[in-house]
Amino acid sequence: MSRRIYSALLWAALPLVLLRLLWRARRQREYLQHVPERFGRYAVASTERPTIWLHAVSVGETRAAAPLVDALRARYPSHQILLTHTTPTGRQASEKLFGDRVLRAYLPFDLAFPVRRFLAHFQPVLGIILETELWPNLLHQAHEYAIPLALVNARLSARSAARYARFAALTRATLGTLQCVAAQSADDASRLKSLGAQTVRVVGNVKFDITPPRESDVIRALLITRQANTHPTFLCASTRENEEEIILDTVLPSLPASALIILVPRHPQRFNEVAGLLAKRGLAFQRRSANEPVHAATRVLLGDSMGEMFAYYAACDVAFIGGSLAPLGGQNLLEACAMGKPAIVGPHTFNFDKATRLAVEAGAAVRVEDAQTLAREAARLLSDTPKREQMGAAGRDFVRAHQGATARIMGEIEPLLAPRTSTRATERSAQREQA
Repeated sequence: MSRRIYSALLWAALPLVLLRLLWRARRQREYLQHVPERFGRYAVASTERPTIWLHAVSVGETRAAAPLVDALRARYPSHQILLTHTTPTGRQASEKLFGDRVLRAYLPFDLAFPVRRFLAHFQPVLGIILETELWPNLLHQAHEYAIPLALVNARLSARSAARYARFAALTRATLGTLQCVAAQSADDASRLKSLGAQTVRVVGNVKFDITPPRESDVIRALLITRQANTHPTFLCASTRENEEEIILDTVLPSLPASALIILVPRHPQRFNEVAGLLAKRGLAFQRRSANEPVHAATRVLLGDSMGEMFAYYAACDVAFIGGSLAPLGGQNLLEACAMGKPAIVGPHTFNFDKATRLAVEAGAAVRVEDAQTLAREAARLLSDTPKREQMGAAGRDFVRAHQGATARIMGEIEPLLAPRTSTRATERSAQREQA
C-alpha cells in the first residue's frame, strides 16, 4: 500500500471515525471536547519559545513520559514542552501530572491538511513519539518540514510486527522518516529493523525510571482508618472487560472474609458499568470518588478515580495486573514492583513481555494460568507475610537494576535537537533585526 492509497482510505473512513467519536462519547463525554483540534484547529496559542513536541497517546504512555518530560525541562529550560494525546484519559493524566508546566493538545487525524495545520501552528523543533504510534502522514509531513523525529521507548510485539509487515512499503517509508529509534529491548529493535527502521539503539524502558509520587499517601491514609488496618487488601489494577466478573465470582470467595478488594477498571467509561456489577451482586462496596474513609463492612472499593494508581499500590498487600487473563496483552506491572508490592499476572502479557518475564525471573511477580490459580495465589500471598516482603524487596531491586533509560534517550535525542535549536534561534534573531 502506498501513502496515497492509505490517505484515500482514511478519507473514505472519516465518517466512520467521527461516528466512533460519538459512540465513545456515549460513555465518556470528554470525547466531544476539543474536537476542532482533531482537524488541526487549536485555540491554545503557539509560543515564541522553541517547542519540543512529545506524543503520548493515552494514560500509560503519558505516565511513562513523566521522567522524560522532567529531563527535557531540566536540560532545555528555555523550551516549551507540547504533549499531544489521542484519548481524553491521556489528556486528563497529563493535566494531573504536569499542570500548566506543559502545553497539551489532541493530535490531529492523520490526514495531510490537519497535520500541516498542527505543524505550522506549533512549529516544533523536535518530535518525540512514545512506543509505537506510527502515523504515515504525520511523520511524512514532519519530515517535509525538516523536523527531526525520534521514536522512543519503542516496543513492537511479534503480533504487531506481523500486521505492519502486511503493508511493507508503507511501513518502511514511515519508519524511514525517523532519525532516531530508541528501543526497549533487543527483540523490539530486531523487529523494527526488519520493517525498515534505521539507527536503532536498545536503551531500555523509561517506565523503570518513574518515581512513585508522594500523593500515594493520600488514599493510604483513607484505608488506614479501616479498623486498625488489620485487614488484607487485594488490588486488581487496570482490569478489562469480563475480568471484574471473574474476580468477583471466583477470586473474592477464596479470600478471607475480612479481605478488601480494590477494583480499578482500566477505562473510566466503565466505572459505572462495574459499579452496576457490584450492586447486582449485593456486595458492600464504596466508590473512591465519594472521598470517604473505607468502612469496616466494605468488601470492595471501586477505584473510580484518575491518576491515583500509585496510591492504590501503596494501600494494597498484593496486586493483580489486569488485562492479562484474556488475550489483551496485559498492563504495566513496574509500578507495583517500584512500590514493593507482589504482583500477579495472567498468561497474556505480550504487550509487556520482557518486563513481565524479567519480573517473574527476579521473584517480584508470579504468573497464573487461569482464574482458579489466580484465586489460590492471591489467598496464599495474603496469608504469607514473609513471602510478600521477600517479593516486595525483589521488586524494588528489580526496578532499580533496570533504571537509566531516560538518560540514554536524552543522549540519543540531544544531537538531533542542537542543530535545529541553533537554526531556530538564528532565524528569530534575524527576524528581530529586520523588525
